[in-house]
Amino acid sequence: MKQILNQLFEYKTLSRQEAKNILTNLAQGAYNSSQMAAFITVYMMRSITVEELAGFREAMLALCVPLELAHYQTIDVCGTGGDGKDTFNISTLAAFVVAGAGQKVCKHGNTGVSSVSGSSNIMDFYGYQFTNDSKKIEQSLDKAGICFLHAPLFHPAMKNVAPIRKELGIKTFFNMLGPMVNPAQPQNQLTGVFSLELLRLYGYLYQQTNKNFMVLHSLDGYDEISLTGDVRVFSNKGEQTYSPTDLGFETIAPETLHSGNSVADAAKIFMNVLENRATKAQKNVVLANAAFALWCANPQKTLPDCIATAAESLESGKALTSFKKLLAA
Repeated sequence: MKQILNQLFEYKTLSRQEAKNILTNLAQGAYNSSQMAAFITVYMMRSITVEELAGFREAMLALCVPLELAHYQTIDVCGTGGDGKDTFNISTLAAFVVAGAGQKVCKHGNTGVSSVSGSSNIMDFYGYQFTNDSKKIEQSLDKAGICFLHAPLFHPAMKNVAPIRKELGIKTFFNMLGPMVNPAQPQNQLTGVFSLELLRLYGYLYQQTNKNFMVLHSLDGYDEISLTGDVRVFSNKGEQTYSPTDLGFETIAPETLHSGNSVADAAKIFMNVLENRATKAQKNVVLANAAFALWCANPQKTLPDCIATAAESLESGKALTSFKKLLAA
């Protein structure tokens, strides 16, 4: 690791294979905590390359607990986190709206590192029992139209890194990797990222797969469609920019998206949205993200149709029913 760090401190980059080997060693406890922290910090001081990101991704997938769900034709609705905006759980809510609309969802999530409440925090708050049992996961998909994959159960080799990430309390390249290493490797992927640069890196890597994909970045910094300004979208169809009015919504103020000061605060907003008692801004931002997920998985449809489908799922209570069925399953 000393040699690797000196190489990186000289502004040199890693090859794809080097990146894969290092992350494999890191996950297997080959380095001490100070070395791991130094290595992780490098990537907050300079940009990650496509080759490095691809190598890290390959290592994570090689080490994970595999899950075969291809016959369900699922979508993951997931953000990198790390945007520093501390929003309520928009992508998790969008996932239940999508499931309520009849599209199978395989949601990959984790506890919050740089935010008050990650998706796993919310699910745990409401009593969801995390599992990596494939039969139980398929049962969830059959009954609720959605399954939830708590990342640490599928990436056990990352247990050496988890305490360091928690102590650092800032976004790291593991945030960049999160949406890319869903162990089920769903055929459809809606991913929010925290920078325009990462949007293009993701887009480049996803173009080399057979996925239907959409990568989102709101130009004022959010890793999702925020409706606080324009959003850039990189998909199979190319790269486009949408304003809130393009989507049929009003522009909203950033403070309307705040999660609160605790998991309990975020959980209250979460349930208000599912019960269709949220503010207009909270509801609309969830609908916008859910609509793009539906559009991603069903590219033959139009965006207005997908927005209408998302609204019907939420307003009819189908999204809430999906959530309740997942907890029961």
